[in-house]
Amino acid sequence: MNSVFSSSGRVPKQSTLWVLAGIGLVIFTLLQILPMTSLDSLGQIQKTITKQQAEKAAAEFAISTFDITNPPGKALVTYDSQSNIYGYLVREKVMDTYLKTYNEQFPLEVFRVRFDNADGTRSTLTVDVNLSGGKVVGFERFSTYSNTVKEQLLKLGWESVESLLSLEGDLSLADKERLAQPYFSTFGFEHADLKAVSSEGELGLVYKVAGYDVGQSQGFIKFNYEFGTVSAVQTYFEPPAAHMTYVKDQKSLAGWFFWIGYALFTFILGILAIIFSVKTRPFSSFVRGIVLSSIYFIFSMVGALNLLPYLQKDGFDPAALIVGFVIQGLLTLLISASIYFSLVGGDGLWRKQGINLWGRANEAGYGQSVVYSMREGYQWALVLLGLQSIIFLIFEKSFGVWSTTDAAQSPYNMAYPLLLPLLAWVAGIGEEAVYRLFGIPMLKNIFRSTFIACFLSSLIWAFGHSLYPIFPVYSRPIELTLIGLMFSFIFLRYGYITAMFTHVIFNSILMSLSLIFMGGALNWSAGLFYIALPALVAFVIYLFNPPGRGRPQNRPVIQQKEEPQFTTPHPEGHL
Repeated sequence: MNSVFSSSGRVPKQSTLWVLAGIGLVIFTLLQILPMTSLDSLGQIQKTITKQQAEKAAAEFAISTFDITNPPGKALVTYDSQSNIYGYLVREKVMDTYLKTYNEQFPLEVFRVRFDNADGTRSTLTVDVNLSGGKVVGFERFSTYSNTVKEQLLKLGWESVESLLSLEGDLSLADKERLAQPYFSTFGFEHADLKAVSSEGELGLVYKVAGYDVGQSQGFIKFNYEFGTVSAVQTYFEPPAAHMTYVKDQKSLAGWFFWIGYALFTFILGILAIIFSVKTRPFSSFVRGIVLSSIYFIFSMVGALNLLPYLQKDGFDPAALIVGFVIQGLLTLLISASIYFSLVGGDGLWRKQGINLWGRANEAGYGQSVVYSMREGYQWALVLLGLQSIIFLIFEKSFGVWSTTDAAQSPYNMAYPLLLPLLAWVAGIGEEAVYRLFGIPMLKNIFRSTFIACFLSSLIWAFGHSLYPIFPVYSRPIELTLIGLMFSFIFLRYGYITAMFTHVIFNSILMSLSLIFMGGALNWSAGLFYIALPALVAFVIYLFNPPGRGRPQNRPVIQQKEEPQFTTPHPEGHL
């Protein structure tokens, strides 16, 4: 019988694929890596302080500014960014002007250093330290809720303006200005350059800084109050209202894409996976998929726990965090179950047609097949990185696509940033199982077209990435639908393991570069390790499944043709 593990019939040939991989690597390097290693970028990286330096600067500021005689103790250090103004500067192409002129006093990125019970009176003190250079640019002292939480409570109607004004100490506007003046020199501002723009009876006090503007954005200093004293100072640039309205509308559209285009249809696929796992039981096995779905669950929960510092930064109650993680665990368990049934049902649907797109360890040639899949995974990952770079360039030039920061995705907000690339395996295992191994044959049964099945499964997958801070938000689904079609081609031509390796390597390279650009020998070493990890995994599997081990297949496998029939079914049932 023909073996799906044979390299015969695979296209393009290895020599061609290596050339395409080399071209992809060159394009990715020129368009993505080199801009990050320019002299300006390297200088910015060299100026980036460590979390330890930020904590030291914050402690010194606390001792010198407040009635604190001793170091305030161990701190929680997290990353925060001014994503709204960051995106505006990128969109208007004035980022360089801003960085050279204002970034020292109005940084776009900061380390937020949080001290609990810092002075024995107020429960919490946070100090914002410029990520570049280590200058303190703001602080917040509070004994009840942080300003962020107060704003959320106000929006939800759980708090009133009157009660918060009372918490301030029922201060008049003149009282607020008098209390704010001692801090002008602390943060390097002249009183003559500041103009109060708040009115009597408003929460806090806001000053506009004369001459501090870029494009239509303006620099401000905001003071907050608690119990008759200044409780917080924040420096920031505010983008124009039109930009904020645009971003709000775009995020609303992204929400529709995510919940309707992705979540709803992924849920439907999950239900269908359970049904077809039972219907195709004679062609598959319920033992299959347990290992991969378990890896998915473990790595996903590690990723969630790794974000604990980000969740702690706003002072959520420990009990609330525990409840949140229990809920997260249950949701992850349900998703892992969906992936398990997608693996079982997808394998069954293909084998019912006499097609083996996911080999078994007890089948002849399995170990060598995994090594081949790993090799092709590296090749195709480089091709796709180059293709994605070209798509980004085209979209930027034609649609004006731009992006901004997202603190929730920053390695700086992880307890152990070195664990970030493990999430590459989460995406590779889960998404290729749901949207390729199961999604393509399931949708083909409905629409009777391989291309439509590949397109729709790719579109659903693409909608799942709509919440990334990339605008206009429709650009992300278009980009990833194109990439998804390439993943579909790889899956149909080489099988699930190759598609999984390609996805894992693709994400591992991007995530590892995030570590590498954080600097430090450990991050460099970890980044290179994660890029090499798929190869190590493949060779370990090969050692346990050497040539000659395994039994011949007892089900027919359709031999693939030299030229793939991607848009119409194969005459013998192959896609």
